Amino acid sequence: MPASIPDKMRAAALDRFGGPEVLGIQTVSVPTCGDDEVLVRVAAAGIGVWDWMEREGQMAEMLPGGPKFPYVPGADGAGEIAAVGKNVKDLKVGDQVYGSAFMSTKGGFYAEYVAVKENQAARIPKGLKVEQAAALAADGVTAIQGLDDHLQLKSGQRLLIFGANGGIGHMAVQFAKRIGAKVLAVASGDDGVELARRLGADAVVDGKKGDFEKACREFAPDGFDAALVLAGGEATEQALQHVRKGGRVAHPNGVEPVPKAPEGVQVTAYDGLPRPESLKRINALIEAGPFHLEIGRLYALEEAGKAQQEVLKHHLGKYAMKIQ
Repeated sequence: MPASIPDKMRAAALDRFGGPEVLGIQTVSVPTCGDDEVLVRVAAAGIGVWDWMEREGQMAEMLPGGPKFPYVPGADGAGEIAAVGKNVKDLKVGDQVYGSAFMSTKGGFYAEYVAVKENQAARIPKGLKVEQAAALAADGVTAIQGLDDHLQLKSGQRLLIFGANGGIGHMAVQFAKRIGAKVLAVASGDDGVELARRLGADAVVDGKKGDFEKACREFAPDGFDAALVLAGGEATEQALQHVRKGGRVAHPNGVEPVPKAPEGVQVTAYDGLPRPESLKRINALIEAGPFHLEIGRLYALEEAGKAQQEVLKHHLGKYAMKIQ
């Protein structure tokens, strides 16, 4: 490794699984950069609504070989490439990139350095700041794969997005509009409704207090072609009754309660997994015109435990953490 890369780094890490109190600042070894990996000097990490599950050990069985402590979480983030493996072809030292280290045995983005597979990283799209790009490898991928792969959304179709003011949802609104769909966004709170409207949704309704039954009937009198469900509950169930027969519903795994749709409507649960074609698609859609990525709050590394708690409350867009 070049001399500029230290042996040790600061990280928000845990020595055991548990509550927010187990997450603290530690000095750990900088991960090695494998032949098919890039070593990223992390500028910002995304805070996921699922991060608490990783901290509590609910995902431990997904780790190859089981968890090793100290354990550094953090599924996604962004920064500058500090080193590249010998088989890396398309990325180079100095590139500004975003990427995924979800369930990596070498540790995640809650640290000053992270090793990322080349095929799970991409250059930051033009027009985005590094802390905004920290949200793309998890939330952006989940949004685009829901729309493209599972809903097979086409121009002119009518789409319902439930949970439109969150990290995934507010990007999905913009991606769907770029695809050419007509979007009814169900958001939460006055601020959420205002954000979804500003991002170009054709119609917006407050899922907590708005008359979404009426909104659905007026927006899609013949029924929605597709629905992306990012928040569960009674309101979701009612809204999905307005998806037409032959229509599609998709939701990321983890949405509770699991959405139910009427007979004749296909429901797909999925995980947003970073694949090169998805990262290219995200970059192309973002660079097609002005794009807004809402970072609701930017935390310090020392606030990792607090950030994981606060992301579970009402908020806009994605939360992120400044690393260095």
